[in-house]
Amino acid sequence: MSQEKEVSYITSREHGDAEKTGGVYVDSYSSEQDEPKLTGFAKFKDGFKRANMEDYGVTENMTEAEKIAVLTANSPLSRSLKNRHLQMIAIGGSIGTGLFVGSGSSLSTGGPAGLLIAYILIGTMIYCTVQSLGELAVTFPVSGAFVTYNTRFIDPSWGFAMAWNYALQWLVVLPLELVAASLTIKYWDASTNPAAFVACFYVLIVVINFFGVRGYGEAEFVFSIIKVLAVCGFIILGIVLITGGGPQGGYLGAHYWHIDGAPFPNGAKGVVTVFVGAAFAFAGTELCGLAAAESANPRKTLPKACKQVFWRITLFYVISLTLVGMLVPYNNKRLLGASSVDATASPFVIAIENGGIKGLPSVMNVVIMVAVLSVGNSSVFASSRTLAALAAANQAPKFLGYIDKKGRPLMGIIVQLVVGLLCFLAASSKEGDVFGWLLALSGLSSIFTWASINICLIRFRRALRVKGRDTSELTFTSQPGLVGAYWGLILNVVVVCLQFWIAVFPLGGSPSAEVFFNNFLTVPVIIVFYVGHKLWTRNWKLFIRAKDIDIDTGRRELDLDLVKQEVAEEKAYIRSLPFYKRVYSFWC
Repeated sequence: MSQEKEVSYITSREHGDAEKTGGVYVDSYSSEQDEPKLTGFAKFKDGFKRANMEDYGVTENMTEAEKIAVLTANSPLSRSLKNRHLQMIAIGGSIGTGLFVGSGSSLSTGGPAGLLIAYILIGTMIYCTVQSLGELAVTFPVSGAFVTYNTRFIDPSWGFAMAWNYALQWLVVLPLELVAASLTIKYWDASTNPAAFVACFYVLIVVINFFGVRGYGEAEFVFSIIKVLAVCGFIILGIVLITGGGPQGGYLGAHYWHIDGAPFPNGAKGVVTVFVGAAFAFAGTELCGLAAAESANPRKTLPKACKQVFWRITLFYVISLTLVGMLVPYNNKRLLGASSVDATASPFVIAIENGGIKGLPSVMNVVIMVAVLSVGNSSVFASSRTLAALAAANQAPKFLGYIDKKGRPLMGIIVQLVVGLLCFLAASSKEGDVFGWLLALSGLSSIFTWASINICLIRFRRALRVKGRDTSELTFTSQPGLVGAYWGLILNVVVVCLQFWIAVFPLGGSPSAEVFFNNFLTVPVIIVFYVGHKLWTRNWKLFIRAKDIDIDTGRRELDLDLVKQEVAEEKAYIRSLPFYKRVYSFWC
């Protein structure tokens, strides 16, 4: 599709006004303004009707390929996420049971030193990956975000496999997290059937998501504030306890780093196992990029959100887990063999109880429950947007592309909520087996998603260079750049290889088919999607050549000369600032 033809219908909908794009004025809401005003129930009912695609640039005389390009670039998804929403999603969005509970098993396996090494290295990979995603998402804030970049920059078959991989990851997460939330109640009430609490949490998630992206944004804003305050409070409390300021007194320091077996109780294999657990704990970090298409001004809000991921990794993971390793011995019996949602096995709860503080363990359990619900809420957002993007790209049934007048991917949300009904298996005796395999299905999904994001940036930069263009036309560039993209890619590949080693030769166990597929099921599933798409489309090319990559469709800013001028002016302005302001601008 030529750039001249594209500019006739690509337009920004940030303010709903007629805007000039490439010499052509387009009013994206003209038909809505002509409709009669509705009130009350009629307005509520009308909101569920399908959005008129012609309002978003789709016309009858376009080819199918052009329709797909404009639907993913200029989707009718609601763009009502504000700056504060994206900031809190970036800061606290993915903080969940991986940190609050899963870090306990990582501590017992890798020891305090292994725990820190793994989380720091995986943290650098996450930072580079989010920066790569930020550059792509600011340049191309399209519906479905990075799941469509794979098709565009790598290969349609790989894009198909990665998009379904990501959708399945989040489809499975909702029932898992709802059951996890119900199990946290057992901390106070072990007699009530978990299914009763599952029903309450399920209804809460349904209500939040039928308020649309604003409902998701407001819920995550509140959830993230609670999690952030809890971690900050724990850090302050942890410092007090370590220095002997708790009720039981006595300077603790690094005592638990010097007990028998510490700091590496299971040697190198123990540290390798923690690498995989650390990667799972960071799952969902990419959600700020997925939300780019639904933010009012991604050019301003998304770079800040990407930069603040560094502070989340440093403050909420590295510092808090350093304190955990100093407050809880790696051989504490409660850390061993506990379920991933067992609040009594949380090293945060154990640290507070060991400090002799009454009442606070219950508060931390509430935070764990909020964290679980937050991840469940995010799963509906992520899967429904991914399914809508797949439908727009003709890679999923058309009905999944239904987006209503309020900008909600309605059918995607409904499909996710139907799959979420699996949560009621909590009342079944086979619950453990079912959820164990569901978890295995999505086990390595995030690793492949992150690796693909970095490959996309590498291919995008290569396409720019081949076409004689450079990063001066980009309003935001990844701070670690291509070096960071390669580092993120290499670490993800290393984690997959290490996971294969652990799957074949599990720590403290003997090789078995069941253990292997519980740890590595994601890989054969991805291979089936990839090979199946190759056979169906008969497209035997392994990748798109750089000269054939489309680097223009879907851009918000099509006047590249104006963009270059604006970017140069912004850089000049930053250089004119005092040193401390330049430092703040770089990191925040």
